[in-house]
Amino acid sequence: MRLQTLIRIAVTLLLFALAVSLAYALWERYMYAPWTRDGRIRAKVINIASDVSGIVTDVLINDNQVVHRGDVLFRIDKDRFRYALAQADAQVALRKSELDMRAQQASRRAQLESSVISAEAREDAGAQARQAMANYQAALAARDVARLNLTRSDIKAPVDGYITNLNLYPGDYASAGVARLALIDANSYWAYGYFEETKLPQVKIGDRAEVRLLSGGAPVAGHVESIARGITDRDNQSNSTLLADVNPIFTWVRLAQRVPVRIHLDDIPRDLVIAAGTTCTVTIRSSETGPVRGTLADAHPASAHPDSALTAR
Repeated sequence: MRLQTLIRIAVTLLLFALAVSLAYALWERYMYAPWTRDGRIRAKVINIASDVSGIVTDVLINDNQVVHRGDVLFRIDKDRFRYALAQADAQVALRKSELDMRAQQASRRAQLESSVISAEAREDAGAQARQAMANYQAALAARDVARLNLTRSDIKAPVDGYITNLNLYPGDYASAGVARLALIDANSYWAYGYFEETKLPQVKIGDRAEVRLLSGGAPVAGHVESIARGITDRDNQSNSTLLADVNPIFTWVRLAQRVPVRIHLDDIPRDLVIAAGTTCTVTIRSSETGPVRGTLADAHPASAHPDSALTAR
């Protein structure tokens, strides 16, 4: 009977020790292991704006459409630019004829003897010829600008990517330099993991990382590309008196700040739908595998091609 009691006590103590060890391990992983649920998928968002102003005549894309570099996205009314180019051509012809006349006059007067023409008249003829040359060159430059404006009335995609939140229709007026649609670069996705400062000592540039989207699907392999070197100090903001505005805190409660860590996505699965702004979990795997060095092109030559990433999606 006493032996059974000792066995029960021993088993109880063993289970208690295992529970304490498991709780400690979980606490250590949760508090200090380099992982975070506070991650975001990011991508380069290009604001597409026209270089010229005018009425939109054609919109050749749809919302969420895949486009390739060089594809025409929309067109601006070309008539005004054609007329401007024709006017520039006429101005070039006018300045060319004036240049020829002034050049001939200067040549003839340069050959006359000093008894027939004064030195001042000869110098004036040369100056008028040089002025005509400058006017002709200005006309050529104006024609080049007119031709460029006509060409840029076709707004083209600068990269491979996805049209998003399209709100542009034929008949709208597009102003030069004002963005009218957004294009997400298909080859620019990365992840930001916002790690607590207590976990940063275990995060090194080049460490392998695993990114899991909240939407599910296969994990995405990556590596730590960079670590932010500063964040906003919300407890030391200047006010109208230009003095520090420090918020009071409880001295025994200290919240760890979160620092952005940029994760380069090395290999995105072909069947994974990835969208900028979505949530993800980022886990650093430096203790399981060695650090990654080099670039995406070095590790995955096929995925470095612009069309490969676009086709994969």
